[in-house]
Amino acid sequence: MKFTPVAILSVGLLGYSQAFSPSSAFLASTRGLNTEYKNNVGLSMVLEKPKKLAKIEQLKVESEHLIQPLKDQLKTEDIGVSKDAYQILKYHGSYQQTNREVRGKVKDYQFMLRLKQPAGELPPELYRLIDDLSAKHGQGDLRATTRQCFQIHGILKGNLKTVISSIMNIGSSTVGACGDVNRNVMTTPAPFATPEYQEARKWSKACADLFRPLSPAFSEIWLDGEKAATVETWSKDVEDLNVDQAMLYDSGRGIILPDSVEPIYGDRYLPRKFKIGVTVPGDNSIDIYTNDIGLVVICDEAGELEGFNVMVGGGMGRTHNKENTFARAADHLGFVPKEDIFEVLKSILASQRDHGNRDVRANARMKYLVHTLGIDNFRSLVESYFGKPIQPWRETVEWKYNDWMGWWEQGDGKLFYGQHVDNGRVKDEGDFRLKTALRVLVDRYNLSMILSPTQSLIFRDVDPKDKEGIETVLREHGIKPVEEVDPLSRLSMACPALPLCGLAQTEAERIMPSYIERVRSVLEKMNIGEEEILMRMTGCPNGCARPYMAEIAFVGDGPKSYQLWLGGSPVLTRTAYPYMAKMNNDDLEVTLEPIFAMYIQQRQQFEAFGDFCHRVGADAIEQYSSSYTLGSVKA
Repeated sequence: MKFTPVAILSVGLLGYSQAFSPSSAFLASTRGLNTEYKNNVGLSMVLEKPKKLAKIEQLKVESEHLIQPLKDQLKTEDIGVSKDAYQILKYHGSYQQTNREVRGKVKDYQFMLRLKQPAGELPPELYRLIDDLSAKHGQGDLRATTRQCFQIHGILKGNLKTVISSIMNIGSSTVGACGDVNRNVMTTPAPFATPEYQEARKWSKACADLFRPLSPAFSEIWLDGEKAATVETWSKDVEDLNVDQAMLYDSGRGIILPDSVEPIYGDRYLPRKFKIGVTVPGDNSIDIYTNDIGLVVICDEAGELEGFNVMVGGGMGRTHNKENTFARAADHLGFVPKEDIFEVLKSILASQRDHGNRDVRANARMKYLVHTLGIDNFRSLVESYFGKPIQPWRETVEWKYNDWMGWWEQGDGKLFYGQHVDNGRVKDEGDFRLKTALRVLVDRYNLSMILSPTQSLIFRDVDPKDKEGIETVLREHGIKPVEEVDPLSRLSMACPALPLCGLAQTEAERIMPSYIERVRSVLEKMNIGEEEILMRMTGCPNGCARPYMAEIAFVGDGPKSYQLWLGGSPVLTRTAYPYMAKMNNDDLEVTLEPIFAMYIQQRQQFEAFGDFCHRVGADAIEQYSSSYTLGSVKA
């Protein structure tokens, strides 16, 4: 499908046609602007008759704000839920899965539950709870995701209510961890005590609170209509920001919908999932350019918050053999003063809600709207909701990448420690007993954790006198200190893929360790073992491990086969490009050796591998590789 601004802008509000049409919504949002400003918007709007809603859109409308048919399906004796109920279940934080390696006529349905953890924060009492729940009701392990939250796998349908209600009653949630709403809000995991880092943590929680679904479905289904025993912990941390007041403020410009339950989302919620990240200048540990909205905290010299640099339109998901789907790095929208940031965030979300593509789900993410309009026209669209121009982007320091592993001083007399976790899997297996070690540390020292964007863990607020004891516990449970972890492993990520992910076309998490070993072997053989190359792997093209930002990416496209992508930035500011359509699992070494050889011979001083591949391009690498003799080049 080829998109035009008219086509995209005229879809999206059809579900709200009883209140206003697509064009009237846009025109209403521009009332009060001067004629010159209106003309500069330059967006052609057409009045169209309502089309038949896509099935998923109709399902959302008929769900009574995410209640049905899930509520009824959970009461049945079946071990799974219907397809329609499953779609609604996602908004409650859960995916229905089955082990694809178990053969049989009857599927062994089980459920994955994803927590909502703004800023990645995990209080000790919450870790104790999910540790117990995973042992009693799950498959015995936990998995840290690439968006700084834990997942529990292997929950049976009959236990879902027990698990979810327990999490809600302790001050946490799974609401909005999945579905067409704002997902878990990320922030730099480094818990430094500086004003910038403190603001980043605070405003990530504020974003989570601002765009939380308000439907009573969650308490009605999981808590029998009662309120949770305590409010969500992150809401307490932003009480002074009056988030609810900012959320419900109606400027009359089309942001607030005539929906008494969901004034921001309406009864159709968003066209697709929506992701936000918050960081400080220079710290790109969160892959900020992959988000629908990226916020960069801007403080003055005294450490007072001035506002935010705002970027829009990032996203990873794509579909094989469909060129109108693609990964995209975000564009710079501009600078927004702190007093305006809530309304600008609402304006951006409303732009996507009202004008995102609801007809073609593969093109429903906001990145396609930004791409089709261009950043200037998209900015004008946002401004039409906001009511005034957005200021120019403020130049800041260059981006750097850090995984924040190992020991660091927080700046307040305490320490934090980053513990690498291979592909986010917290488990006990043989002498490697990470899950037990974490429980010992939490019980003994009452430590709070932060999940990192690279599927690892950070212990925060560590008393310096406890450092040696923590290291001893980890060592006794077979956990390597960070100095002994291969840098390739520290830089790598992989999605879960097989056997539980229904979208996986091949392996990722289970095979990535062997890929790291094989790449390490090639590097050592060619005398470039000191190179630290950022590699990522996914079992399908949807991009959960953000592969398209990596220097080398393996994207599953069939059994034992991967697309090979090259040229992402080592500081995660641009997307890679597809180099090879199909690389057989057995051809890893013969495929990469010529590329490494060309890098050895033609790299510039201090040039990173991803920067080299970006500079020379796919054609030059392919030409070099076609005439290369294996074993002929070493550094």
